[in-house]
Amino acid sequence: MNILKAVTTIGGYTGLSRIFGMMREILMSHFLGAGLMADAFVVAFKFPNFFRRFFAEGAFNAAFVPIFAGELAEGGKKEAQKIAMDVFSFMTFFLTGFCVLVVIATPSIIHILAPGFATTPERMDLAVNFIRITFPYILFISLTALLGGILNSIHKFASAAAAPILLNIIMISSLLLAGEFGFDPGYSLCTAVFIAGIVQFAWLYIVCTRYDFALRLHFPKITPKVKKILKLMGPGTIGAGVMQVNIFIDLMLASFLPTGALAYLYYADRLNQLPLSIFGVAISTALLPLLSKQIRLGEDTSARHTTNQAIEMALQLTMPATVGLVALAYPIIGLIYGHGKFDEAAIQATAPTLAAFAVGLPAYVVGKVLSTCFFARQDTKTPVKVALVSVSVNLALNFLLIWKLEHIGLALSTGLAAWANAGILAYVMKKRGWYNLYNKGLLVFFAKVTLACTLMAFALLGGQSLIRAPESLFGEIMSVLGFIGAALVIYMMISHFFGLSTFFKFIRRQRKKV
Repeated sequence: MNILKAVTTIGGYTGLSRIFGMMREILMSHFLGAGLMADAFVVAFKFPNFFRRFFAEGAFNAAFVPIFAGELAEGGKKEAQKIAMDVFSFMTFFLTGFCVLVVIATPSIIHILAPGFATTPERMDLAVNFIRITFPYILFISLTALLGGILNSIHKFASAAAAPILLNIIMISSLLLAGEFGFDPGYSLCTAVFIAGIVQFAWLYIVCTRYDFALRLHFPKITPKVKKILKLMGPGTIGAGVMQVNIFIDLMLASFLPTGALAYLYYADRLNQLPLSIFGVAISTALLPLLSKQIRLGEDTSARHTTNQAIEMALQLTMPATVGLVALAYPIIGLIYGHGKFDEAAIQATAPTLAAFAVGLPAYVVGKVLSTCFFARQDTKTPVKVALVSVSVNLALNFLLIWKLEHIGLALSTGLAAWANAGILAYVMKKRGWYNLYNKGLLVFFAKVTLACTLMAFALLGGQSLIRAPESLFGEIMSVLGFIGAALVIYMMISHFFGLSTFFKFIRRQRKKV
């Protein structure tokens, strides 16, 4: 297997999915705005995704893929396919029953999920109806994850990586059709989520069949292999659950805020997730195999150097991104979302929310690097324990900041909790003698990046104060692109002057290896 080719394939399709996802968000803000309907949809969309980390690509994949791939290599295709069918049958029956129970109990569940909706009965009713349409998505996306795991195990990455694109295309189509024919955009969007789950599953089922891995349903049996998979899911489920609890708490508290708060948080978080997913996944993916090899060979000095280099790279990428999102929050939100029902008030409420989320961007990616250091040493428990502490920090900050800052306080709490998570991981690593985050070289590097980002921030803020706000869409596009381009040039020039070339040296080294 060519790892570089696999990463390029997955990364390419993921990037394409992000582009379609941004188009989806733009249309959502246009048709739904940031009112009752948007709040109800956010709850209905997040609820099945809350369980996705348990039953789909998160904890499940981490448990299923190693066993399936191992059986494929040792016992052959027939035995591996038998395991896949056992898991397929178990998941289908279990999740079907789970979906039926949730759909029936939705009027009660909504009081736990979004208790603040009780003050606005119309929003409550919409959320109940929307959840009943979207929740069965968890059945199909979980089965899709199973099929994707099979394809990845036989080194067929493209189809599984492309599947999320189908979700975005179907949701985009539903909004365009709603606008064209006058359908209710909220119900259209929820129906699209349900249909997208079926389409993604059907797509991968057909692909698996083409590779002679067709799965058939039979009466579910909890075989020893199924038991082992469920047992291995335990730590992953706890880890995924910790992060989902953060989201769940934010959702509950935001439901008590004025109408629109959930939508402001959702739209801001979607933009903040772009650099998070790109930088965090890219760096941790590149780091894990190299660090694992160095640790296994006892090359502790090299491992510390690799960790230091990865953190420098994370800081060099995320700190200017943070400054850009904070300084340009208003024009970026205005350009991407400020159309249709997403009015000026919504822009004014969402822009500072994006800035608050961005505060935690460097800490999130550095935290990914530090967590990878634990995973490379086969320690999966410590990051989970630290994540539990960060949830407590997030909860405490939520209650502290929500009264004055409302939804902005919730976003800021998330960012500050990410710093707490990274700080505690760094402390544990130092205590164990693995790595000292507070070394002189890294502190000097951090100071240089901070100074470069400060100068870039002054340039951005000064430029915005001197240049008149554009009055046309074309003017908005050119203004935002111009500011982003100028910020990149300024940062790169200052970085070069300070000798901050870690990222570029890394790219050159990787090219030489290929």
